[in-house]
Amino acid sequence: VQLQASGGGVVQAGGFLRLSCAATGSVFNTEDLGWHRQAPGKQREMVAFILRDVTTKYADFARGRFTIARDIGENTIYLQMKSLQVEDTGIYYCYLQRNGITYWGQGTEVTVSS
Repeated sequence: VQLQASGGGVVQAGGFLRLSCAATGSVFNTEDLGWHRQAPGKQREMVAFILRDVTTKYADFARGRFTIARDIGENTIYLQMKSLQVEDTGIYYCYLQRNGITYWGQGTEVTVSS
């Protein structure tokens, strides 16, 4: 399994970004998918995930602003982020879990300026 994240960049506070994570070697409807992030000087934290039964869960800071989605045909995970805040700055990592093993993408950097 390989994951390739993209879509990060520099955006002003209040702006919007859509992150993508393309997967190879996976079958999305049998796997759990999600995003974590790591802000400068902080530990990595969960942002959102979507289970194989399409149940979604969001961190408190993400609820209402971020939306996670998957495209089975394209084998791609998306994270739509709106009303971005300076505190959302960090590296965003996508992941996929299958049979107890977690596979990580390389991360895409998001910078929100004030």
